[in-house]
Amino acid sequence: MFDTEFADTVRGFMGDVPNVETFVQVADVAPVVDDIPGPEYEDFLDSAPEGTHREELDSELDPIAINYTSGTTGLPKGVQYHARGAYLNALGEMVESGVTWRSIYLWTLPMFHCNGWCHTWGITAMGGTHLCLRRVDAAEIYRLIREKGVTNMCGAPTVLTMMYSAPEAAEADLTGLSIMTAGAPPAPQVIRTIEGMGAVIHHAYGLTETYGPHTICAMQPGWDELPIEERANLKSRQGVPFILAGPYLRVVDEDMHDVPQDSKSMGEVVMRGNNVMTGYFDDKDATDTAFKGGWFHSGDLAVWHPDGYIELQDRAKDIIISGGENISSQEVEKVIMEHPGVLEVCVVGVPDDRWGEVPKAFISAREGANIDSQEIIAFTQERIARFKAPKHVEFGDLPKTATGKIQKFILRDREWEGRERRIQGSKV
Repeated sequence: MFDTEFADTVRGFMGDVPNVETFVQVADVAPVVDDIPGPEYEDFLDSAPEGTHREELDSELDPIAINYTSGTTGLPKGVQYHARGAYLNALGEMVESGVTWRSIYLWTLPMFHCNGWCHTWGITAMGGTHLCLRRVDAAEIYRLIREKGVTNMCGAPTVLTMMYSAPEAAEADLTGLSIMTAGAPPAPQVIRTIEGMGAVIHHAYGLTETYGPHTICAMQPGWDELPIEERANLKSRQGVPFILAGPYLRVVDEDMHDVPQDSKSMGEVVMRGNNVMTGYFDDKDATDTAFKGGWFHSGDLAVWHPDGYIELQDRAKDIIISGGENISSQEVEKVIMEHPGVLEVCVVGVPDDRWGEVPKAFISAREGANIDSQEIIAFTQERIARFKAPKHVEFGDLPKTATGKIQKFILRDREWEGRERRIQGSKV
């Protein structure tokens, strides 16, 4: 099954797939092609014989899909979803984001990413309306929001950044729009700007291994009355588990003991329950490592707040240890994002003969902004401990996955090429 826009791609591999008997053409912006045999999509549906087309599952735990991780920290792995987890997480997404049969959902999130965070199933189950984009384009997003009455959308923070930095943002009114953002921790500045345009942000967190979002920064009574800056800081936390995920979320130390809920003790986020994968496809060693101690290890480091909300500090591999001091790259990124000339930023540890490693900021500047390295360093030093501020700054485009996540490992590997990265005596 293919969109006729990609007819040339199909022509290129038809001879290599002799077992494919039927090519179904989905005609949208490009007409049906004659040289690829097969029915048009609507005709294909109409050709179905009468009767019920459904086969019951032998078990709720049978695989329903294999989704590949986005590869932000290395090679992608095949994550096995079972039917029970997909069903529950799809409904959980709808409950947490308030979707009903009246909802009009705009697809800025790739459907291949955790099956669209299970929204492909969830929106359909609720009877909502899907609006599909051929590509993420700010002008088209604003047009559809305005003309079609979009009520819900999802996307990584980079999509939101693209939206508010577009020329159309100046006249946009997002009142009534509910946006779930996840995939990377959003800076408070991103939340503050989008909500300042009238939208409501639902900040969620999860992984491919948890069918997409597993937690949400649930709003509390009184938050709406807070100044927007304070509310944005609270909503940048990753929050508490979805209702349908149950209480199966912890932040633990190396011995699997819960860290204190004191907002400062750092540990690894672990989960288990219905919406955690069965395991990695054809990779027992990786599965055993991921489920050490009976819980799925996210690889994300976080602190636990007294109110039970978690707040990510970094991926375990992204934490910067400079002269024995821990530096959260995400903390530094949040500060730099407050600079009016910064569009996006990525901070990694780079080699330093004296301190072992020091922070370096890779920055994509806003169009027309005139900023330099020393300005960014001074701006950061004024707002956090000086040793956490970047020692180096580089401007340019940032490498990203197909889902819009910045690939830190590409930047870090480039900086460490030919050298071993050692943290507290261990090679990383």
